[in-house]
Amino acid sequence: MAIERVILGGGNFGGIGSSPDLLGQGESEEQAFAIMDAAWELGIRRFDTADAYGGGRSEATIGRWIAATGNRPRITTKTFNPMVPGADSGLSRDRILRQIETSLERLCVERVDLYLAHAFDPAPPLDETVGAFEELLEDGMVGAYGVSNFCAAELAAVLDAGRPSAVQNSYSLLDRGDEAEVLPLCGARDLAYQAFSPLAGGWLTGKYRRHEPAPEGSRMTLRPEPYRHLENERVYAGLEALELEAARRGVDTAALALAWILENPQVEAIVVGPRRPEHLEPVRRALEVRLTEEERVRLGSRFGS
Repeated sequence: MAIERVILGGGNFGGIGSSPDLLGQGESEEQAFAIMDAAWELGIRRFDTADAYGGGRSEATIGRWIAATGNRPRITTKTFNPMVPGADSGLSRDRILRQIETSLERLCVERVDLYLAHAFDPAPPLDETVGAFEELLEDGMVGAYGVSNFCAAELAAVLDAGRPSAVQNSYSLLDRGDEAEVLPLCGARDLAYQAFSPLAGGWLTGKYRRHEPAPEGSRMTLRPEPYRHLENERVYAGLEALELEAARRGVDTAALALAWILENPQVEAIVVGPRRPEHLEPVRRALEVRLTEEERVRLGSRFGS
């Protein structure tokens, strides 16, 4: 049975996200194939990537997996960041039209199901950027388009200028800023909200503890800067409470943290980025957890919200 609300993220296929200095790190093609095989077997039919992930390696790996297996997931890809150090970036019309062509080539498909602006670009006129995405929609090169890493004001401007279908932002027990404006805006304008980094870079898996070194190969050893603000007493206390509640329910902390998002009716889907096939087990278990709204609020309050 297909799992509609979980999307497999390929951000670590051949690199670590869009970081140009980490090209070639992350999962090898063999490891990525094993992860995609396991995700497909579990029932995940939506894959997420970006042109800059691994400098194109992520898209190419997914494309070769599609060709080798004959499986055709619904694909989301994105553009904005430079492909390699020193390359151009942004959301000018010419660049968007160029980048989608190379993405389609690497993915070995004729169109992507969802094409996202990976960040807001203030340089070109917004009408130019939105117009380029509308062109791709009209030409059938994308099934839908949207944005990622946009604040409420940026999102509102795009909604007024075009027909975006989705927004993909960071959202988790440890990152709830979108609850104030972005999620209500999505509800009011019938826009799908997808949550990436639902485990906050691994912080909600239980791998990071007070006064203990980060595990080798973890985000906190490879790219710690986005997560330094989590190294505080409030977060550690919340993680301990999460661990106790998970144990009471017979699941691990990752499963409970994912369930907390999946039980939010405002969230259309979550994007998970397992580093190994066995990391998909918390996803399976999360789908079995049920939380009332009162339980969700209480769990969220453990982190000060």
